[in-house]
Amino acid sequence: MEGKKGISEDWLSFYLGLFLFILGLGIFAGVDLLGWGIKTSVWIDVSKALAPVSGELKAMAGLTSLFLTYLFFLFVVLMGAIAMGARIEKFVVGFTLVFWLSYLSYLLGHFAYIAAAPSKDMPDIAQVLKKFGIGWSLRLTGEAGLIAALIAGLLVGNFAPKFSETLKEATRPELYIKTAIVIMGAGLGVKAAESMAMTSAVMFRGLCAIIEAYLIYWAVVYFVARKYFKFSREWAAPLASGISICGVSAAIATGAAIRARPVVAIMVSSLVVIFAVVELIFLPFLASAFLWAEPLVAAAWMGLAVKTDGAAIASGAITESLIRAKALAQGVNYKEGWILMTTTTVKMFIDVFIGVWAFILAVIWCTKIECTGGRVKAIEIWERFPKFVIGYAFTFFFMLFLCLAQPGVIKTARRITGELDVFRGLFFVLTFFTIGVVSNFKKLWEEGIGRLAAVYVLCLFGFIIWVGLLISWIFFHGIKPL
Repeated sequence: MEGKKGISEDWLSFYLGLFLFILGLGIFAGVDLLGWGIKTSVWIDVSKALAPVSGELKAMAGLTSLFLTYLFFLFVVLMGAIAMGARIEKFVVGFTLVFWLSYLSYLLGHFAYIAAAPSKDMPDIAQVLKKFGIGWSLRLTGEAGLIAALIAGLLVGNFAPKFSETLKEATRPELYIKTAIVIMGAGLGVKAAESMAMTSAVMFRGLCAIIEAYLIYWAVVYFVARKYFKFSREWAAPLASGISICGVSAAIATGAAIRARPVVAIMVSSLVVIFAVVELIFLPFLASAFLWAEPLVAAAWMGLAVKTDGAAIASGAITESLIRAKALAQGVNYKEGWILMTTTTVKMFIDVFIGVWAFILAVIWCTKIECTGGRVKAIEIWERFPKFVIGYAFTFFFMLFLCLAQPGVIKTARRITGELDVFRGLFFVLTFFTIGVVSNFKKLWEEGIGRLAAVYVLCLFGFIIWVGLLISWIFFHGIKPL
């Protein structure tokens, strides 16, 4: 956030994320401090879409939960805005509008005709449609809410310039996504601890995805962007991370590490979200058609190919539903949950190393590219290192080591991260809406988004998806959850 004084946005996201994480830990002491947070469900009757995330507060009205969530977000982010020297009155007005427009878009994206899809708990699409009393669905899952928020933001940013100025003080996509990343570490830590019980074969193959994604994908995309499209390093590095690693999170972490201008991460993030939707719609059906006899190959492919966390996991859930249904028709009964678990594991290992990769790039940029005229000082690397990544690493390892040391707390840890995920998800919604607001296509075209999209299409559909399939086949071929 660009205030006139005070704390940096990087440090602010670190503190905000840790503050929420600490509140979440209250459950360990028997105090649920975040259970009133709003949980949004797929709906056909909107009155049933809203409820507090904690089942123990089911008597609370959904609208009450939503209003409390708004007040909490306003208070927390406003404290940060004050610390950064933002214009308070304009921030309050801007954030109020940003929050409600973002949330209403998110709610619309959960409409059953758009979002109803198979899940781990209900893998049969026929059952899902029957549950909502509808005959069809786009099957985009609740992730469609993020797309709706992005579209709403794009409409504001491109067709209502005066209104977008009113939102400007609270239009801070990097602050929102960085805070979400800090919170995300806790959930991944619990998943990692649970994954320790998986077979060593699946764990090893998940780790191989790191080498494939970071060393092969990244290098090729960076080379193509620099060599054939003549992008500067400032553009090529975040683009390579966004396309090859983990979408929005990786692009922003990379941009922070190399001190790229904010517009760079914003443009890359916009492309990531758009193409993730295309992959979410296309790849699970392709996998079920050709890979139903190799379910874990299909699962790993979703984790390697789809570039946002939510879309990747949603793709894994849809793929599991389609493949299990097709296999059952052939008399083969794959155990429920393994396809989705494999997708999650592959994606998790990729996510874990976002911070590691950001640190490596910070060192390279500081020692080899920008810092010249003498030996680099450690303080230079420290200043470049994205501070929110420290928060991400802390929440991840705290939950990982806690769950490994005391397996009995895993159930409670899941409840904690389940509540935290509600807040992480809302920060993502704010991110996508505000990305749309700042994505003025006229300005972005002048900055070169057309060439960025060309790199994305060429690398994603010409290389990454198919190499990801090959790697998935090499490491997961023949492993079946029977």
